[in-house]
Amino acid sequence: MSGHSKWATIKRSKGKTDAARGKLFNKFIREITVAARIGGGDIESNPRLRSAIQGARTANMPGKNIESAIQKGTGQLEGVNYEEITFEGYGPGGIAVVVECLTDNRNRTVSEVRHALTKHGGNLGQTNSVAWMFKSKGIIRIPKDAMPEDALMELALEAGAEDMALQEDEFEITTAFEAFETVRKTLEKANLKPTSAEISKIADNPVTVEGDNAAKVLRLLDALDELDDTQHVYSNFDMSEETMEKLEKE
Repeated sequence: MSGHSKWATIKRSKGKTDAARGKLFNKFIREITVAARIGGGDIESNPRLRSAIQGARTANMPGKNIESAIQKGTGQLEGVNYEEITFEGYGPGGIAVVVECLTDNRNRTVSEVRHALTKHGGNLGQTNSVAWMFKSKGIIRIPKDAMPEDALMELALEAGAEDMALQEDEFEITTAFEAFETVRKTLEKANLKPTSAEISKIADNPVTVEGDNAAKVLRLLDALDELDDTQHVYSNFDMSEETMEKLEKE
């Protein structure tokens, strides 16, 4: 399990999900708007838009909200012009952090990200100071009871997936960036509905954190994730199952 997956597990156990904070719809609206602006409003020819819409539907976002976001992106409706910014930095224990934002005010976002990093024992880095440590991977999650494990693994691997692992009540399928769409479509043709399907950033060499540093890392990632302009937060941290269980109870 990657550090990013462990962080997601701890958030779920504490009820610290985006949906609980009311941020998830806003994230999807921004992503759909930008995806439509860059690649057009046709989901068949715009993989980024298709992925965003799928995530929004999985989160039960009303269709009218999705349609409105697409129209704002294509210019059919007036909307905010969001800018994509990626921040790189370091956290407690020397971990690397990548923060992807969509913002209508660059100065505000820079200030907020820098403040969150500094407050929680980190610091902002230069462009490509840590990005080279990560690779873009497809992450597709399928409910555990959707298909027997052996059959699902065979289907995914034949479609081009790299790996599959059981994470609590879901199977997490990992793909190369280039194989993501092929694997996703293959699973859908088999009538498998993902709970999520997204492009994520996975670290090549995770850094293990324990004790106080582990708790500090999670506080930093939470603080960054809670910023209004944040879309995604990635880190190369890892921690033992024992440390994870302890933090889940705190």
